[in-house]
Parts: sequence; C-alpha cells; structure tokens
Amino acid sequence: MATTQLPFASVVRRRQGAFREAIRALTVRGRGFVAAGAAASACGIVLGERDLVRIGFVVLLLPLFAALWVARSGNRLGLVRSLSSTQVEVGQTATVQLEITNIGATTGLLLGEEQLPWALGTRPRFVVDGMRSSRVRRIEYPVRGEQRGRYEIGPLHLRIADPAGMLEVHRTFTRTASLVVIPSAEPLPAIPLRGAWTGSGDNRPRPFASGSAADVTVREYRRGDDLRRVHWRSTARTGQVMVRREEQPWQSRCTLLIDNRARAHRGHGPDSSLERAVVVAASIAVHLASLGFQVRLVSALGDETENGWHDDELPFGAQPVLEKLAVLPTTRVEHLHSGWVDESVTSGMIIAVLGEIDDHDESLLARLHHHGNATYAIALDVDSWLGRSAREAADPEAGAAGALWLHQHGWKAVPLARGGSLAAAWQELGR
Repeated sequence: MATTQLPFASVVRRRQGAFREAIRALTVRGRGFVAAGAAASACGIVLGERDLVRIGFVVLLLPLFAALWVARSGNRLGLVRSLSSTQVEVGQTATVQLEITNIGATTGLLLGEEQLPWALGTRPRFVVDGMRSSRVRRIEYPVRGEQRGRYEIGPLHLRIADPAGMLEVHRTFTRTASLVVIPSAEPLPAIPLRGAWTGSGDNRPRPFASGSAADVTVREYRRGDDLRRVHWRSTARTGQVMVRREEQPWQSRCTLLIDNRARAHRGHGPDSSLERAVVVAASIAVHLASLGFQVRLVSALGDETENGWHDDELPFGAQPVLEKLAVLPTTRVEHLHSGWVDESVTSGMIIAVLGEIDDHDESLLARLHHHGNATYAIALDVDSWLGRSAREAADPEAGAAGALWLHQHGWKAVPLARGGSLAAAWQELGR
C-alpha cells in the first residue's frame, strides 16, 4: 500500500509546484484577464447581473486553465547539442545542431534563445511549435569564429508559452559545448634552414637498425609498456625499471618562441600586433610540421615548454601548438622569462616571433643564440600599428632596430611591419 501511495504523492507535489510556478509566470495579458474577470464578477454580484458574473468567471478561469495545462505538461524536455567540428580556424564556420526531445506531455509554444559569445556571432532565436510526447525537433544554426579562443556555446534558454499567450515559463539547460577557434595559418615558401638536420641523417624518429647499448635512449617504465622493451642494464644501474624508447635520440626539432607581453605590442583586438604575432607563429608551426619538424611553443612566461625533448614523447604535427596559440593570453610581465633556457631544452633550431625588445631582452636573446644550432627571428615593427606617417612607413630602416640588433648578434632576423607580407619576410630569412 505504501509503495503505491508514495509515487502518487510525489506526482501530486510536483504538479502543485508546477502549478504555482505557472501562476507566477502569468504574462501581462494573463494578469489582465485575471483582473478583468475578477472585476466583472464583482460588479455582476453587486448589480445582480448573472450574465456579467458568468462572463467574469469565464475570463477569470482562462489564465487558470492555461496554468493547469502548462503544469500538467510538466515541461520535461531533453537537449542534445552537437557540433560539426569542435575546432575551426578564424573566419571558418561550424554548424551547431540542437536536438530537443519532449519527455513529458504535450508542450506549448517554445521560444528558444541560444547563448553565444560575441566572437561567434549574434544569438540565434527560434520558435518551436507544440510538441507531443516523445517527439523530437532538430534545429541547426551556423557559428563563425571571428577571433581565436576557446568558447562555450550555450546554455539554451527556453520560454514555454501557452497558445493564448497567458503565461510564459522559463527553462535554461545547463549543458554547453566547447568550440576552439585556432589562428589561421598563411602558406609559406620553402627556404633552406640551417639546423634542419640534427640527427644521424633522418629528420624523423625511426627504429634502431644497429648500434650498441650506449646508443639506446631509455625512460622510466609506464603502465602498459611491453616488458620486452625493458633495458636491464639501465634498470640495474638506476634501481627503477627502465624501457627502451626504440627511436633515434635526436630529431629535427624547433623551439618556437612567441613574445606575448602587453608592453611589447601595440594596438587592441584582432588588429593588434600581438594577434599578428600569433598568426606568424601559427604559420611557421604549420610549415615546419609539414617538413617533419617536432615543434614546441614557448611563451614570454616560459610556461609552454616541456621539461625536455626526451622526457616526454612530444607529438608530431602543428595541432598542439595551434591549440596553445588559440588560448594564448596577453601577459603583463615586463621581461621574457629565462628559467627554461639550458642546453637540454634549447638544442636544435630556435625561431622567435618578437615584439618590442629592450636591453634586458637582448641579454636573453644573445644567450639563446649560443644554445641553438640555428636561430631565426621575425621582429614585428610594432610602431607601425600606431599609424605612422606614409613617409616613415616607406623608410625601410624605420622600426627595424630590433631586427638589426638581432642580425648583428648572430641571428638571422627580418622585420615585419603592419600590412607586410609574411611570405616575403620568410623568404628573406632563407637568403
């Protein structure tokens, strides 16, 4: 007996709560009907006009019946949101699909509004007619990534209205979906790069064909490693289980340094020199990855680096770098961080994308030149983002002091002004 009464009591309490919520959700029209119906009924009673009393009761009951209808439906809805792609380049479009399922009774008119960040466009609004139980409605709309970053799409906000417009119940789903907008990469021409061959002849990892035990690169055992790869001599020496990595200890690799300090750049928003630096870094990363380079990113804070080239198996391809560039923030630090610089992490080619540099930065850049096998730099002429005069902009020496200093201290460096061709600057680096 108790087992049958408990669900019924639960349903009653739920319906009562839904009815009270519906009463509170009366629109101006619904409240007007309640007031008009009560006034007409009162006047009819005072004047002894039964017809006026009947009309007043009918008008009064209309919003109450609407509230009962909405409370009975329960407004039990399910939502599934899917994206055609979870990652797009700046300027590209992704399609968002909403799948709304009615789990409860027949619903009223649904007025939907999807919450979107401003960088993805205007908020889409749509209307869904009443849905019977178990019915599904699918809605699609496009979003266009105007600026790099990671954005949350949603939540979906619904207004559930009755056909007469007497009341509106608001529902907000909690789930969202993430969309990463990565910087777009510009195609770069092929140029000869010093330091491109840093191994024993192949610029990609390959299994050992021959060699002594001293040539084997080992690391600590990880769960799931094949026990046949255990290197017993290193295990006995270190006291920890070590396994062979089965690859060449050196590959073609490049450290990509990007200066993301606020004080080193000019301008704001998508047209700032920092955003141009991000595009330059993305283009270089994609170009080098296509040539077989292992590329990692280092920011002004030095917090994008791994501990070493062989401490972790860094993935090939530019995708990890592009994902980091998508969310690269502007930092307020005054100087480039130098704690990451040592021989174990800087051997190989170094390419720097720099803003304005000062004396403190010059000491770090001189140190980097001595650690890297080859050092290249693209120094942005950040002053050109301040709108210099045409005469100054036509002067090839204007704003090129940073590139000149780098060139004098062993770097291969070129300046890049606002509106300048990245492909031409990259071609200049190869001369």
